[in-house]
Amino acid sequence: MTANEILIELEKYGDKQTKSTLMKHGAREPFFGVKVADLKKILKKTKKNHELSLELYKTGNSDAMYLACLMADEKKISEAQLNDWIDKAYWFYLNEFAVPWVAAKTSFGFELGLKWIQSDKEGIAAAGWVVLSYYAGVNRDEDLDIKTYSQLLDRVAKEIHSSPNRVRMTMNGFVIAIATFIKELTDKSKAIASKIGKVDVDMNGTACKVPLATEYINKNIEKGQIGKKRKTARC
Repeated sequence: MTANEILIELEKYGDKQTKSTLMKHGAREPFFGVKVADLKKILKKTKKNHELSLELYKTGNSDAMYLACLMADEKKISEAQLNDWIDKAYWFYLNEFAVPWVAAKTSFGFELGLKWIQSDKEGIAAAGWVVLSYYAGVNRDEDLDIKTYSQLLDRVAKEIHSSPNRVRMTMNGFVIAIATFIKELTDKSKAIASKIGKVDVDMNGTACKVPLATEYINKNIEKGQIGKKRKTARC
């Protein structure tokens, strides 16, 4: 399939209710409002396709950009290309989900996440915390820099309540992720979660809520999820 053929198919899958909902969360034209389940129908036809993913992302169509991230080949995409993608990821479906999923699976994901959290751009900094979270989730503990992850937890404790809106959201998620994915840091993450308490995030007037890290971590402990890794960051 070509990029143009995919855009035509995306338009056919467009759903008015989905589009309306996504616009409330920050999506803007051009896009059709395609459900993720329908994006995956197209993905079955294309599989991973590096060049096609780059073409789709360049369209600026949010549906196509999200699909591009599902289609991206983490072994072929470059740091420069991911930096370009995150610069163009204008809302949280892209900068807190789609692009970080790809970045976390690259060999340079950890270093890239560390760079992004230093950004003065809210969307990029938020993305960096997500990359670091998922990087911990898809790599063995023995391959992780545990010392740096521990230091990052300390940073979250100090900075979360004074950080930009969406950065607060992803920092909170980072504490939950590290408690879950890195067994050695579960107790420390629980202590940090208790210290930071409730995190306030403006959710654009939607019904979405910020998870209370202490509760979420305890649920993962009860479910026996601690230390379990993921095969992929993408959903």
